[in-house]
Amino acid sequence: VKNTDRTIGTMLSNEISKLYGSEGLPDNTINFKFEGSAGQSFGAFSTKGLSFELQGEANDYVGKGLSGAQLAIYPVAESALVPEDNIIIGNVALFGATSGHLFVNGQAGERFAVRNSGATAVVEGVGDHGCEYMTGGRALILGATGRNFAAGMSGGIAWIYDINEDFRENCNQEMVDLDPLESEDETAIIALLKRHILLTNSRRADFILQNWSREKNKFIKVFPREYKNVIRQKLVEA
Repeated sequence: VKNTDRTIGTMLSNEISKLYGSEGLPDNTINFKFEGSAGQSFGAFSTKGLSFELQGEANDYVGKGLSGAQLAIYPVAESALVPEDNIIIGNVALFGATSGHLFVNGQAGERFAVRNSGATAVVEGVGDHGCEYMTGGRALILGATGRNFAAGMSGGIAWIYDINEDFRENCNQEMVDLDPLESEDETAIIALLKRHILLTNSRRADFILQNWSREKNKFIKVFPREYKNVIRQKLVEA
């Protein structure tokens, strides 16, 4: 694949949707493996049943409008880059995603998961304005974030591996609380770490998992207050 190959998966997803509707196909029904530098909008609007594996890197808008597919991206084996220290997908990944999964062995650019409403992502660092206006889904960030994280975030959950101990300074706390992990968070994170390792061979995820009793204390849960209040109200009503 090369950087002039744009919106990979979009037309196929359209055809699948015509035949199978919004439910799509069972997970991993159709699997693709790519190598190289993908153009803009890799996996955009990709539907349930598709699985894209990319060994290399991708430009902006990875998983834009993701609609149920699974995307896994990691550097080529011969690369001298340290994945967790380098950006391998561009800006505005997962913009407006509604469902599906994204696993990135490396960092993402700015405006990661903006307006995400249901997709789950694992990435090893993000630029400025991460999870802006997010309304649903899950984001596991295994590294540093840029400034203004969670601005306007009203739903979903983000877990941050705060190895530099500077996340509180970079987070916009106007609408979110920064909480310690609860048992259900630990269970969810461990499951995502295992899947991240399986799909991308992430060294950072493996390190965290191997040293979980210590490293779990470095995680911060970003919990939108509005979402938290809805959950509390449902518990009271139950």
